[in-house]
Amino acid sequence: MASQREVRTRIASFKNIEKITRAMEAVSAARLRRAEQRIAALRPYADAVRRMTRQAARDAGSEIKRVPLLATREPQQRVAILLITADRGLAGAFNSQIVRAGTQLASELEAQQREAVWYASGRRGVSSLTFRGRDLSGAYTGFTDRPAYTDARQIAGELITAFLDGAVDRAEIIYNAYISPLTQRATRETLLPASAAALTGADRDEDEPGEERSARRGNAEYEPEADELLRELVPHYVEVSIYRALLESAASEHGARMTAMRSATENAGELIDDLTLEMNRARQAEITQEILEVVAGAGSLV
Repeated sequence: MASQREVRTRIASFKNIEKITRAMEAVSAARLRRAEQRIAALRPYADAVRRMTRQAARDAGSEIKRVPLLATREPQQRVAILLITADRGLAGAFNSQIVRAGTQLASELEAQQREAVWYASGRRGVSSLTFRGRDLSGAYTGFTDRPAYTDARQIAGELITAFLDGAVDRAEIIYNAYISPLTQRATRETLLPASAAALTGADRDEDEPGEERSARRGNAEYEPEADELLRELVPHYVEVSIYRALLESAASEHGARMTAMRSATENAGELIDDLTLEMNRARQAEITQEILEVVAGAGSLV
């Protein structure tokens, strides 16, 4: 059995850890609230961009094929995989599940005789891919806990350039979609080519009445033509999609870290209780030993 001093030292160590994890939980909770507000603020703008792009795509009709970012290529030999991770750890399985989903997709592509072209946002994703010997075509770090629109524009610009230059034939993004502070879902979406079905409204909006859609379609006039407008709107659509993924990933990161730190604080408290019980047992054993020694010494004097 450990001595009282050793157990007391371990208790003090775990109390310090408990203070740190509780403080980190509080910081993550505050940042999570701000991240949720940013997601809520982006939603109306993102919906407006989506509706504008969809209506222009519908009205463009057959001319939609002239928009390069909507052109589907066959065969798709080189596929870009963009992983959205965090700059920091201590967030449970937040980063590892994204890297795992990315490597699984790469394995599927390799089985189909296709090549994965890697892009990663966040130091954890960059370091994980580098450790696995993957060559990165794009690495973006230093902003994951509070991304700006310029960060999304930089990523989108490089992906769009690679797609237009023929360096990649498709671009996929994998990120943690924010469900709640306790739940983050690894989500995969196709960025390029932009889905013509989604843009033309084949997947009907549930929040938009059919009368409003019909009215907008009948009243729209374009200058320049709809296909020319799409050439400007689709890159913006891709930028907004990446920005939304960055914001959701940031909220998911803070939620995952808050949950992980809360669990760590509870575990530290349980360990402190167990060590306190162990220390009391050690003290009792030492007192009992001292009593026995006193009794034995008194007996030897009789």
